[in-house]
Amino acid sequence: MTENTVTNAVAVRDNGPGAMVEQYREEYAALVPSHVNADQWVRLAVGAIRGNKDLEQAAKTDIGVFLRELKTAARLGLEPGTEQFYLTPRKSKAHRGQKIIKGIVGYQGIIELIYRAGAVSSVVVETVRQRDTFRYVIGRDERPVHDVDWFGGDRGDLVGVYAYAVMKDGATSKVVILNQAQVMAAKAKSDGRNSEYSPWQTNEEAMWLKTAARRLAKWVPTSAEFMREQLRAQAEVAAEQTQSTAFAPPLPSAEIPDDGDDAIDDDGPIEGEFVDDEPGQQTWPAPAQPPAN
Repeated sequence: MTENTVTNAVAVRDNGPGAMVEQYREEYAALVPSHVNADQWVRLAVGAIRGNKDLEQAAKTDIGVFLRELKTAARLGLEPGTEQFYLTPRKSKAHRGQKIIKGIVGYQGIIELIYRAGAVSSVVVETVRQRDTFRYVIGRDERPVHDVDWFGGDRGDLVGVYAYAVMKDGATSKVVILNQAQVMAAKAKSDGRNSEYSPWQTNEEAMWLKTAARRLAKWVPTSAEFMREQLRAQAEVAAEQTQSTAFAPPLPSAEIPDDGDDAIDDDGPIEGEFVDDEPGQQTWPAPAQPPAN
């Protein structure tokens, strides 16, 4: 191999998606929450894309789209390429059927956002199988009773899923319970449910868990905004000592983007809150345009 060949090979490698992530290291570091180790986050992103040829090829189709999907993960403080934030190849009509990267918040990501708000002491999200014993009566039981024979062999098919949170004061949140028909109805609304790369195909149980976790997110705080609201409310109460009644602040809306790959409640999707780039910041790559005929 000649020196020129080696130089060209290095140049090609350095122009790949992984190298582009490293090139935008400072921008991602500015986006991730303060508790997230930015260097570790970047290493996870680079490792996820370089460790999977299908993902790497999809990222190359439109690196701008790929980098902006990572931008969503960074803003949420979730680990890309894990069950917190899936990276999946999806066919794109805008790219003439070629695959691009689609980011999807996983059930572990939703649970992480709930914990991060600081209002809950624990979150329980579990699937129920055919041979399990499950009991819950609304108005009588505070929490479900779920008995599993861990050593009895096959537990049977998935038949349901439930989720609830225990608040810091010991109270129990609303208990979310979904049967198989409800989960399948949620799956039917998923844009990419039939893709071989969709979590519905590669890890269906995780998507059952996500369906319940996402419904739970409507009933509990899921961001640091909750803590800011609490501090603001305390300051207002202290400043208005003559006021006889202090009103509790409303819970913030969930910062979980509607990625089109999970349950949508009848009340509508849980909207994510995204912030445009500030003036003067480096512009992120624009989406690639398909070639003209």
